[in-house]
Amino acid sequence: MTITRRETTEILSNVVEANGFVFTAGITAKDTSRDVKGQTEEILKEIERLLCGTDKSKIVSTTIWVSDIRHREPMNEVWRAWTGGKDLPARACVEAKLADPRLLVEIAVIAAK
Repeated sequence: MTITRRETTEILSNVVEANGFVFTAGITAKDTSRDVKGQTEEILKEIERLLCGTDKSKIVSTTIWVSDIRHREPMNEVWRAWTGGKDLPARACVEAKLADPRLLVEIAVIAAK
């Protein structure tokens, strides 16, 4: 099996391809001045870029962390628009203290190639 790591830093790879799957790290917004909808839009755009030749219709699993569970519904509004209500992955969404208090949402996905 070949494992390809991309956009590697000192502590992680933003994306790893292995055994026909693409795994992303937890992706957060660079523009932390945006509200939860804006941060979610930015994250989902970045995830599309990271999918390495596959696309969002092949995402099989998603984990979403929100800094406050009250952000879940506005995040879901963006999520529903992005997915179009089809090819929905298995998904978890939990409240968590994120690495920077300005971060409102973090998303990681696993997609088939």
